Amino acid sequence: MISANGVTLRLGKRALFEDVNIKFTEGNCYGLIGANGAGKSTFLKILSGALEPTNGSVNITPGQRMSVLEQDHFKYDAETVLNTVMMGNARLFEVMRLKDEIYAKEEFSEEDGIKAAELEEEFNNMNGWEAEADAADLLNGLGIETELHYKLMSELTGAEKVKVLLARALFGNPDILLLDEPTNHLDLAAIAWLEEFLINFDNTVIVVSHDRYFLNKVCTQIADIDYSKIQLYAGNYDFWYESSQLMIRQMKEANKKKEEKIKELQEFIQRFSANASKSKQATSRKRALEKIELDEIKPSSRKYPYIDFRPEREIGNEVLTVSHISKTVDGRKVLDDVSFIVNHDDKIAFVGADELAKTTLFKILMGDLEPDEGTFKWGVTTSQAYFPKDNTREFDNDLIIVDWLQQYSPVKDVTYVRGFLGRMLFAGDDGVKKVRVLSGGEKVRCMLSKMMISGANCLVFDEPTNHLDMESITALNNGMIKFPGVILFSSRDHQIVQTTANRIIELINGKIVDKITTYDEYLASDEMAMKRQVFMVHDEDAEDN
Repeated sequence: MISANGVTLRLGKRALFEDVNIKFTEGNCYGLIGANGAGKSTFLKILSGALEPTNGSVNITPGQRMSVLEQDHFKYDAETVLNTVMMGNARLFEVMRLKDEIYAKEEFSEEDGIKAAELEEEFNNMNGWEAEADAADLLNGLGIETELHYKLMSELTGAEKVKVLLARALFGNPDILLLDEPTNHLDLAAIAWLEEFLINFDNTVIVVSHDRYFLNKVCTQIADIDYSKIQLYAGNYDFWYESSQLMIRQMKEANKKKEEKIKELQEFIQRFSANASKSKQATSRKRALEKIELDEIKPSSRKYPYIDFRPEREIGNEVLTVSHISKTVDGRKVLDDVSFIVNHDDKIAFVGADELAKTTLFKILMGDLEPDEGTFKWGVTTSQAYFPKDNTREFDNDLIIVDWLQQYSPVKDVTYVRGFLGRMLFAGDDGVKKVRVLSGGEKVRCMLSKMMISGANCLVFDEPTNHLDMESITALNNGMIKFPGVILFSSRDHQIVQTTANRIIELINGKIVDKITTYDEYLASDEMAMKRQVFMVHDEDAEDN
């Protein structure tokens, strides 16, 4: 168990947390949620001991081990992948090191023998003989193939390092597990594996995530940060949302009844206070009036943008034809003879672990990259708006936000442009901020404003939820569902894929598997089950070799 007792954290005059008292118990997975800037990551740092609160304390059950998902992707570059994972259990790894030092001695004394025996007993009690196999299982589950296990961390890609650091946090059955955005940079298959791992995990988990589907799958409790307090709700994210909305509705209804009662009492008092025969009743009603207190309903710190993509013209029957496209990037063939036709009512999710393949395909379709072979053709009635995964080039200038968006607007009126910025929560002086200094989330909201103002009838999104908070992701999801045109997109957000797509194209080794189905139905299909079985057999063969 881990608890926060009277925790307060002040940043200057602002109290990020005020007298927080909360207890996290064994067997529960807690989703820590709140608006951007509410202090989710900061609170995890307080719980982990990386940050001292202004007041209060954090208490952990004596003898329990805490594990934290590391955020520094370069910290273990000098270590092998397998060692990095096993270092997640610091004491076990230390015992392994001490044992090796003793056994490496040329002269082995009696004292060394006694110490080695003690270490062996401790090693055995911590299931040390299974450590390498357990670490390998975690890595394989997250999609890090066996051939990478003995490479240095410095040889891995950024996405691979993320998976290794996650395996490190999960290793050794920690009593308390703190995970800050564990699904970031994970493909959908790795996220699904992590969901199952946490569902079957028996100890305490506290997780920060913007992935609503993930929180719904794994969480038994929601810890909501708002108004500098943390309120616990039983159930998953959807249950929290319904409960919190119901609570507000009930408070509003109760206040309405109280206000009606107040009005009724005030009218009686005003009418009969001067009447001698009614004075006693008027006095009684004054006392009753003084006892009525309205419930305080504070405005939430959450703010939802309004995302509404409205095409200027209806799309025709001919949308997009892709014919035999191939492309090699850095010596690897990421697209291999890819062909498909997009219909006028398609919302296609491009899935699969190969992110480079999806990004390369989108860049080709948007004219940013030439294919090595093959062609594509957009229909004459189509217009496209593109959300690239890397938007650095878009903001490499000294324009202010209003001028930046105005250059893409068919209507050059400043008020018109500011209306689109307002929908994305850029208010007042925000419009004169230079785009070069915007945060990642602000840049994403600018890109969505650009797509809305374009009036395009074909939208192409490459991982649009990166850097967005839960409220913005929800708004984007709703906007994609409502959009009457064509959407081609990739996303790690399971809920966006499931609720938006009516067709799934999976990229595997440069080839495509194309199905008209929902994402959940696709994952449950016999074909996908067979592919997963083949993948498992491949991994087992690799281990045997």
